[in-house]
Amino acid sequence: MKLRKFIIPVFVFLLLIPSIVFWIWYADNRMPNFCKEAIVYIYPGTSAQEALETIAAEARAKRFSSLSRSFRKKQVDTYIQPGCYIIKESYTSVYVARMLNNCWQSPVKMSLNGTVRSVSQIASKISSQMLADSASIATALCDKELLSSYGFSPTSILSMFIPDTYEIFWTASAKEILDRFKSEYDAFWTKERLSKAAAQGLSKEQVSILASIVSGETNYEPEMPRIAGVYLNRLHKGMKLQADPTIAYILNYQVNRILLKHLQIDSPYNTYRYAGLPPGPIAVPSKSCLEAVLNPEGDYLFFCANSTFDGTHLFAKTLSEHMKNARAFQKALNSRPK
Repeated sequence: MKLRKFIIPVFVFLLLIPSIVFWIWYADNRMPNFCKEAIVYIYPGTSAQEALETIAAEARAKRFSSLSRSFRKKQVDTYIQPGCYIIKESYTSVYVARMLNNCWQSPVKMSLNGTVRSVSQIASKISSQMLADSASIATALCDKELLSSYGFSPTSILSMFIPDTYEIFWTASAKEILDRFKSEYDAFWTKERLSKAAAQGLSKEQVSILASIVSGETNYEPEMPRIAGVYLNRLHKGMKLQADPTIAYILNYQVNRILLKHLQIDSPYNTYRYAGLPPGPIAVPSKSCLEAVLNPEGDYLFFCANSTFDGTHLFAKTLSEHMKNARAFQKALNSRPK
């Protein structure tokens, strides 16, 4: 009888152990362990414990012990990889541990938009969204050999960037980032667009150069094709472009108004002194500006800002008509409070 009393608890205990083991395995491997979706960035040097605590807090882990146990079993402290990870509510503890070990990242959205006028601005905008630091990106953008492999030079590299939003892994290197922009650049230049550029007597790079000038003239998209048309008409007639944005570029965009003395600066970018296009783009042109150059409008040769100061322009076919518009604008400008 005494033996029986001893055997029954032992038997129950032996049955219970597999049940507990199975329950732990099931909880770690099959049961969703998070209350909300969260985006977690794991930086180089982040410890497994730091990652554990961040994920548990951001995704609100239901069972911290399960997540901690899975991290230990999968040796996350040894294999953890930096990256941007999306933790979903349906994920199990083991799956998250394996994500970090195998670098199962989710791509991030990298945007290049707004006014970008230099390599340093490109590097700054990209590094603010990616793991790569601005110094490594800026160095890559000045590497003549690397840029040559893409078909560009330090003078022309702004042409390669097409402003948009792209998906890419957060941990991408500077070269991988440039590879992505080059692939998007190649995708932009379809046979149709190449044909339109050829019809204007322009190369891809020359389209970008002229588009960058258009971008310096206006942000008002409906007028972009007409402004592009003015400059193309001047080019085709052998006239100097006389584009104020090129002077602003020479002066590093540090002046509010272009004065007569500025027009005397000796620079290949001074389109008041030298005919034709400048050596390279003066900014990263938007898609709208590129399309404007490929689809120009009008037979105008001149334009000036509207005296209403609403951001629009008045276009003219003759110099006398243009001077009339210019005098009206100057009069309105002089009458404004300083």
